[in-house]
Amino acid sequence: MKTVAIVQARMGSTRLPGKVMKEVDGIPLISLLLGRLADAKRVDEIIVATTESPQDRPLQDLVGRLGFRAIAGSERDVLGRYAEAAEAADADVIVRITGDCPLIDPELVDDVLDAFVGAGLDYASNSYPPTFPDGLDVEVFSRVALIEAAQRADAAYDREHVTPYIRRNARTSTVVTADADYSDLRWTVDDPEDLVVVRGVVEHFSPRRDFGWREVLALHSARPELFEYNTASVRNSGADMGTGQKLWKRAKTVIPGGSMLLSKRAEMFAPDQWPAYFDRAKGISVWDLDGIEYLDLSLMGVGTNTLGYGDPEVDAAVVEAIGKGTMSTLNAPEEVRLAERLVELHPWADMARFTRSGGEANAVAIRIARAATGKDNVAICGYHGWHDWYLSTNLADGDQLDGHLLPGLEPAGVPAALRGTTFPFEYNNFEQLVEIVSQHDIGIIKMEVSRNIGPEDGFLERVRELATQNGIVLIFDECTSGFRQTFGGLHLMYGVEPDMAVFGKTLGNGYAINAVIGRRDVMEAAQTTFISSTFWTERIGPVAALRTLEVMERVRSWEQITNTGHEVRRGWQALADRHGLEIDHWGLPALAGFTIKSPHALAYKTLITQEMLKRGYLAGNSLYSSTQHTPEILDRFFENLDPVFGLIAEVEDGRDLDALLVGPVAHAGFKRLN
Repeated sequence: MKTVAIVQARMGSTRLPGKVMKEVDGIPLISLLLGRLADAKRVDEIIVATTESPQDRPLQDLVGRLGFRAIAGSERDVLGRYAEAAEAADADVIVRITGDCPLIDPELVDDVLDAFVGAGLDYASNSYPPTFPDGLDVEVFSRVALIEAAQRADAAYDREHVTPYIRRNARTSTVVTADADYSDLRWTVDDPEDLVVVRGVVEHFSPRRDFGWREVLALHSARPELFEYNTASVRNSGADMGTGQKLWKRAKTVIPGGSMLLSKRAEMFAPDQWPAYFDRAKGISVWDLDGIEYLDLSLMGVGTNTLGYGDPEVDAAVVEAIGKGTMSTLNAPEEVRLAERLVELHPWADMARFTRSGGEANAVAIRIARAATGKDNVAICGYHGWHDWYLSTNLADGDQLDGHLLPGLEPAGVPAALRGTTFPFEYNNFEQLVEIVSQHDIGIIKMEVSRNIGPEDGFLERVRELATQNGIVLIFDECTSGFRQTFGGLHLMYGVEPDMAVFGKTLGNGYAINAVIGRRDVMEAAQTTFISSTFWTERIGPVAALRTLEVMERVRSWEQITNTGHEVRRGWQALADRHGLEIDHWGLPALAGFTIKSPHALAYKTLITQEMLKRGYLAGNSLYSSTQHTPEILDRFFENLDPVFGLIAEVEDGRDLDALLVGPVAHAGFKRLN
């Protein structure tokens, strides 16, 4: 019989890219692994099974220079890659070694082979269940078992992880165990922290590289500080993680917070289960990095895609613009047309400026208004972004932004000199606003027209009157509310005109474009200060906005998504009534959300996300409607959500909630006073 050790290795590791070529003690990890594995007496040949990806060419070249054979196959179908390698080597017995095990012990390899051959088994290992340290994993199986698995296994998990099908279907198998349980020790290399540990071990024994696993075990006892870096890692966690989850873990090591947007962090949904990244999106379908399709009954691009993902008309306009060129020394004419269109939709306004994000649009509006009034102080109600002018509220005594942002938000990095320039007031609390205006020489009132609750009779009108009487610039922040309940700003529905308004989110159906519009006497103050940015002049945003406005007007999207939002609320309430749960509703109809009245509300939200992921949905306790959320889709959604509400009802009756949750509870989101 010919025994071949097949080492699966590639450069495209999700959690630690290029790990097999990372150097330890002057040589690549793969060199260390192959050199140690070559000392196994019962192995006739060693092959590296890598992928056909161009990024793996350097790995193939190195393996060849080291005197071993590299065989390239499918990147996703690792099982198929193994079968091809076994056929090419004419192997009778296969030893599976993974490229993240550079401290593999050749004596352990021989031990598992002895157990396999001596008993005439289908499968043998030292890792299912594990007793040896993670990183010493050895699996042995026959070529017949491998080919059968390659021909019959159809689950993506089986194709990616090679041996699950073999283990499930093996008629005879055995496990080689250690003299004690060392499975909590981690000597593998999946993460940057693991690499630190392995480097410490190899450098300790240098120049020897033939040290055995028991010598490493003795080192662990003598110098535990060498092994402390990766103690928080969980064994084989990668086997249960999707590609997006692995990438999210890696992202947090190179991007503070993991993402540029708090609302897209995996921790806001189901921390250990959320797919985190998308490959493509269309309509309300989102495909993750593993090719799994989910229906988005959640945030729809955090409220940006009211026409659905990839609207054909909007995308076609953008593609045409790209063909013409999106940037030049000259200006794009579409920005003039967009300004004229927004002014046409809001007869009280005369001029417009554009940005690419909502936070900067709000900052631009504040700068213009301060220039127009000559006053620094601002009264605010709602969420208006991350810039210094807004977060300076928390420089004052107490937690003034509680209810506007995450409670306890620290204004680190915000200049202390801004203290006492921004003052929050509660929605519908007109007397509080009057007091702020009378005490702090307010020059600007900036507020969301409505978010979680509507205005009480006369509230907006009284705010308008107060601003007029005191020479205050009134700004309505409609970044989120605009074009959802009316064709234009929500303030049009209430008949109250501001001096300025800010729009974003829905304006470009997923393309980056935000607008600040206002009265001429206010907006011209922009010329007395400096507000300028290169990429505010690129072409794609205005092109997307013009076509989005055209499509929205034709299909009357604001009516569709508002009606959908009402249907969603009725669906949630019907499920709550059926299962005896009490819920609170919040948000504009097209931005509908609910909270289960319970101390476990956040855990219930996590449970909903967890269970709906299994059913093919991105879902939680809010749904941002689009024109693509049809009645048929909503019907199926609520059919799938029904048993999840049933689980929550069982918990309310005494079932163990912790036993139902697979991972940690989601982090809390924004809380507002409006």
